[in-house]
Amino acid sequence: MSSVFLEDLDAETYAEYLNQPTSTVIIPAGATEQHGPHMPLGVDAMLSTDIAAAVAQQLGALVAPVFSYGYKSQPRSGGGDHRVGTTSLSATTLMSLVEDVADSFLRQGFKNVVVLNGHFENYQFIYEGLDQAVTQARDTGLASRGVLMSYWDFVDEDTLQKVFPDGFLGWDIEHGGVLETSLMLHLHPEKVEMDRVIDHPPADLTSYDIFPEDPARTPVSGCLSSAVDASAEKGRLLLDAVHGAVSEALATELELPATAEGAR
Repeated sequence: MSSVFLEDLDAETYAEYLNQPTSTVIIPAGATEQHGPHMPLGVDAMLSTDIAAAVAQQLGALVAPVFSYGYKSQPRSGGGDHRVGTTSLSATTLMSLVEDVADSFLRQGFKNVVVLNGHFENYQFIYEGLDQAVTQARDTGLASRGVLMSYWDFVDEDTLQKVFPDGFLGWDIEHGGVLETSLMLHLHPEKVEMDRVIDHPPADLTSYDIFPEDPARTPVSGCLSSAVDASAEKGRLLLDAVHGAVSEALATELELPATAEGAR
């Protein structure tokens, strides 16, 4: 195949791939969400797609069109759903979207469906939708498997120390911060405006939520930490770590070949 992206294939090539004993589709999941003044709204969708493509090339998988809308941004992880530019789905809509798409792929013949998540708030609702789809497929006699993963969970301690030499303060404040900005500088440098980064201390977050949301609880920038220390080199380190660890996990869990020329 000349491309790992499902939408680039004709129907006959697609059908031939489905007949492979380890046919696997990776669905990137992101959001349309503000990421401060220095990055575009599509960061989560772009990064999950890029990482999915790198993994698919190594494992001989296909990459489905990205879920570019996600569950509502929350103050303690994404700045809040009230922020301009953030366009969200309800929990039930996201669950149904995942279930319907995964179910369709499995009925068409995919043996494995993987969802690679790039938006923190999505996880539990994708979990439910994917669980339902795989359960239904197996109830009809299909030997189907599903995997759900968020890419940041595959950043190892050695990489964290290199990217955050002054200490890592946790993923909950990394919205619009060093992690995402570094990856974007490496993968899409033309879409990042570092001169617009607002340098401020990490958000002082509470351990609870308030309704209605209070905009004053999170920084005006929309980011939960500063991206001033981001760099393309850090982005390369992060991508290499995530790509390698995700590929290894999927190769092990789904018994996929470690390298595959067919998808290059």
